[in-house]
Amino acid sequence: MNLSLEYLIREPKIKQEKNPLLLLLHGYGSNEADLFSFASELPDEYYIISARAPYDLQYGSYAWYAINFDADQNKFSDFEQAKVSRDLIATFIDELIKTYPVDVKNITLVGFSQGSILSYAVALSHPEKVKNVIALSGYISEPIFEENYKNNDFSKLSIFASHGTVDQVIPVEWARKTKPFLDNLGIESTYKEYPVGHGVAPQNFYDFKNWLLQH
Repeated sequence: MNLSLEYLIREPKIKQEKNPLLLLLHGYGSNEADLFSFASELPDEYYIISARAPYDLQYGSYAWYAINFDADQNKFSDFEQAKVSRDLIATFIDELIKTYPVDVKNITLVGFSQGSILSYAVALSHPEKVKNVIALSGYISEPIFEENYKNNDFSKLSIFASHGTVDQVIPVEWARKTKPFLDNLGIESTYKEYPVGHGVAPQNFYDFKNWLLQH
């Protein structure tokens, strides 16, 4: 079966009737091999699948949506492309469930940067598909959510968000709005900061892994 997105997979080392799934979503200008380097450090019972974003930037770089600059060097995101990617990821989850013996009640999205922005969009638009989100160095972008997302049932959704305090790509101030936003929707969440730039500190990795084991 040809799936909607290209991906790398690590099968669970401990096979169960249904295994939980960790779906990794990389950042802008990266590819599916990037976060997959974490795979060996992640719990043995998970399917670990790292998806490649659909928009090709050439030379092994991909994006979930375009980031454009205007004449004054202001950045703006292509929300229409982002919505297409949101729906692609939601479809991809359904395809993975049909292809592998995945526990549909235990699917976690792990996103970095643009992948993290998309993880929020998928989980809040389709909380019935996602149990946990680990959002690294991203922020909430409400324009790319499904229109009536506030009517969704978020009671089973949990989110771990983290950010570097000296992030030069996505200002930490944007990430700090995450917890109040999620609290307002009644979504259980943890927010942490680390003294790093646009990347994942070892302590950050350790913390989200521990959080995952508890959830």
